Amino acid sequence: MNLLELKTQFLEYVEIEKGRSIKTVENYDHYLTRFLVFAKTTDPKSITETLVREFRLWLNRQSTGNNRATGETLKKKTQNYYLIALRAFLKYLQKLGVSSLSPEAIELAKTSERSLDLISPEDLVRLLNAPKTGTLQGLRDRAILELLFSTGLRVSELCSLSRDLDIRRDEFSIRGKGEKVRVVFLSDTAKSSVKAYLDKRDDIDDALFVKINKERGAGEEAGLTRRSIERIVKHHAISAGISKKVTPHVIRHCFATDLLSNGADLRSVQALLGHANISTTQIYTHVTDKHLRDIHKSFHNRGKK
Repeated sequence: MNLLELKTQFLEYVEIEKGRSIKTVENYDHYLTRFLVFAKTTDPKSITETLVREFRLWLNRQSTGNNRATGETLKKKTQNYYLIALRAFLKYLQKLGVSSLSPEAIELAKTSERSLDLISPEDLVRLLNAPKTGTLQGLRDRAILELLFSTGLRVSELCSLSRDLDIRRDEFSIRGKGEKVRVVFLSDTAKSSVKAYLDKRDDIDDALFVKINKERGAGEEAGLTRRSIERIVKHHAISAGISKKVTPHVIRHCFATDLLSNGADLRSVQALLGHANISTTQIYTHVTDKHLRDIHKSFHNRGKK
């Protein structure tokens, strides 16, 4: 089989066998297609270390549409997305017994340590209180913000919720990345906010969070999309006077750092966030620096005092 046929099989495998989201499959398709266009070959044996090195050089010199004027090239993190997709494809070929480059031959580019976008606890309180609850739209937006902070849900997970959610309970199960199911927990504030919103709903749509009145165009689905929720969060951040860029993922960061700074262990936070690897959760460990500072003050140089 040629590489184009194998790529199609691989994408089907990623979606069906591996249970990846449609968005992930689309991203893999994009990255692999660009590689194959660059490679100008359909023979799996033609993928060599030399070809991959040339592709990496080509990627490193590519500029995005927004950066052409400044001469900025693709970020290392973005370049790594291509390499991760290619490595996964090569692992699939290896699984099929197709002769090609070993996936172990591909090393990712070194990137700077990931930084967190966070807002202060005071800004978070202002954000949560920003929606005016005198309208259905305001009740909905307050419920969205409170639910995001109470559960640490990804925005895609929030969009998947239906109004059948039993808010009488303190917990519910959510299916996240890789079809993995985890349990998340509702605070009393989140429960009361969602209840107040649902009590005012007079429609029969299944989605938990829906577009209201003029937000919904002709023929559009009722349920809020990822973009819709991002716009809602941004709007209320601006109205709360927060100068930083605030997204649903920033609220997820706040959820994690709030737990760790109040004494939660890293493994528990990993489970609550639905991270497959503990290394992903470790980006939040900076919030325990204050504990290290206290230890340093208490124990360092005591013998010389």
